[in-house]
Amino acid sequence: MPPRLRASLPCLTAAALLALALCPAPAAAEPTATSDTPLALTPPMGWNNWAHYMCDIDEAKVVANADALVATGLAAKGYDTVTIDDCWMTRSRDAEGNLVVDTQKFPHGMDWLGRYLHDRKLKFGIYQDAGSLTCERYPGSGSPDGGGPDHYARDARQFASWEVDYVKMDGCNLWVPEGKTKEQAYRDAYNSVAKALRDSGRAMALSASAPAYFQQGEWGGSDWHKVIDWVGETGQLWREGRDIKVYKPAAPDTSRWSSVMGNYGYNRWLGRYAGPGNWNDPDFLIAGAPGLTAAESRSQVGLWAMMAAPFILSSQVSELTPDGLAALGNTDLIALDQDPMGRQGAVVSSNATSDILVRPLADGDRAVAVLNRSGAARDIRVPLDEIGLGSCTVDAKNLWNGETGEVSDTLTATLAAHDTGVWRLTPRSGCAEAVPTGQIAGRGSGQGAACADGANTTGVGAVVMGACTGAPDQRWTLGRNGSLRLAGECLSAGEEHLVELADCSDGPRRREAGQSWTPRRDGALVEDASGLCLTAPAPAAAPADPGTPVERLRLTPCGDHQVDQAWALPV
Repeated sequence: MPPRLRASLPCLTAAALLALALCPAPAAAEPTATSDTPLALTPPMGWNNWAHYMCDIDEAKVVANADALVATGLAAKGYDTVTIDDCWMTRSRDAEGNLVVDTQKFPHGMDWLGRYLHDRKLKFGIYQDAGSLTCERYPGSGSPDGGGPDHYARDARQFASWEVDYVKMDGCNLWVPEGKTKEQAYRDAYNSVAKALRDSGRAMALSASAPAYFQQGEWGGSDWHKVIDWVGETGQLWREGRDIKVYKPAAPDTSRWSSVMGNYGYNRWLGRYAGPGNWNDPDFLIAGAPGLTAAESRSQVGLWAMMAAPFILSSQVSELTPDGLAALGNTDLIALDQDPMGRQGAVVSSNATSDILVRPLADGDRAVAVLNRSGAARDIRVPLDEIGLGSCTVDAKNLWNGETGEVSDTLTATLAAHDTGVWRLTPRSGCAEAVPTGQIAGRGSGQGAACADGANTTGVGAVVMGACTGAPDQRWTLGRNGSLRLAGECLSAGEEHLVELADCSDGPRRREAGQSWTPRRDGALVEDASGLCLTAPAPAAAPADPGTPVERLRLTPCGDHQVDQAWALPV
């Protein structure tokens, strides 16, 4: 059962945005007109075949799932883009260099299929690859190994002639010319794809897969961060990492929960890159499909909505479970995902068993979600001052069951194993503005995240990296004046470029005391007086013996998307 609201909770107001975050003005509706019109001002929604059918796809299956989107009411709720993934073409181009539709699979052709979808008020999406071959080794758009003409412009014109609305551009088999890095080659290729689509004369949203080909664990490496930083120049959404686990007909009951958690894991730290027209994509929704329980299905929908992620199903729509269909069709969750501010929610507290996420919304509301990672039901308790809300009264709506109540002080609930509770908080008059409060996450000792911790384990005022616990010694507040505070003290530049907690200074003295910080788009936190960047300790070569001093956070020269200088901040 969905979590039930049990108690009370106080204030909330308009979200305090960090100076780093640029929030384009919301638009009333997604445009569909010309190739220079902004696209995907809210996260795309729809269906793709890959995670359920893979290459076992044909016209009948696409039509059946499109019809099911309409029949279930999902299409009317926004799931309106039907995309055909890899394996739709023959193994070679025609004499003129055009892609050839496999008419054994698609006997009426793609122009017919596009008309069929458009007649039902649906959009038409198609797959291609920026390399010379697709992942399943069908003809790609890119140059062959060793160089030669590409097909970016030709394929874009062909898609435009079929009245395609959305292109998923994969990144397998992409040639890296001598003298260029892999990252440079991908940037050139995806810029060429974007130009070809713009020049085609038809507005086609681009889903770019470039970052997925650079992923190195949850926190990622330098090149991964570089690619995520520029990929929004080319497309409206992008895959950053691993595919969601595909359905196996021979083992339909195989759990896919760990895959959902893995994709959530790498996506949750990247909110600084999301906004209208640009979306982090942790891959398909498989809620209601085999491999997830009802609670796990709710969790995926709730977490994807908090992260402003694309809502793209990949399942057999007619066979979705009733619980899954209810979660996917929940209009409050869809409205949360599609909020026009486009601000991705942030993890403000996490530990081994739970995550708490907060998301500022366009109308001044604030969404809060709590993930229960554990395999047993848990009582959860979220004091509102711990997520940046002052003492005031709010109306809190449980988005799963619609219950609304006047609440104050603390949000409490019981969550089933692997469930996620989601609430929308509407402030009443007199509430102070929300203050971004929560953990500052960075690269840990492995490939995952750790948290800046003021536990003073290596001396008075020391700040170290520790496992994320959600405890008070990891609860930072971000001031509009550039301060980062913990327990009433300020993060400060100390001697020998170490950072420490010290008494807060006011006015101009704040900069002189090394207590003024500016966040950058790439995740760096710059100490304004020195121009140096907050840097996580280097990973230990081996586990430290008990009693070994923990290395402290320090200031070093700012690098180019340096992974130990990337930080995820509360909102």
